[in-house]
Amino acid sequence: MSPRRNDPRRKRARDQRAPSGDDASDALILRITGGERRETGPDGVWAIRRISGAAATKAYRCPGCHQEIPPGMPHVVAWRPGGDGDDRRHWHTSCWERRTHRGVRLPRR
Repeated sequence: MSPRRNDPRRKRARDQRAPSGDDASDALILRITGGERRETGPDGVWAIRRISGAAATKAYRCPGCHQEIPPGMPHVVAWRPGGDGDDRRHWHTSCWERRTHRGVRLPRR
């Protein structure tokens, strides 16, 4: 019979993957804000939150392609930091990532 370990494997694995330094503070901020983070691009500074498919319960209209984001589809919510929330927009993830590379698309009629 093998001797019992004093250090459980689960605890060692948790300690090894725990972030340190700046990674730890970033992880803490993401946990406090519910996953909100800031992105800076040529179009300015944005606060974004990624929405999982399970959390997406309503249909939205993507401002990038003017197509509907159906319930259950993962997507991105973006808004200007410090705003009153009126500028919150729901984007397809691919539309958000390509927003600076495409021109203005007008909605179809």
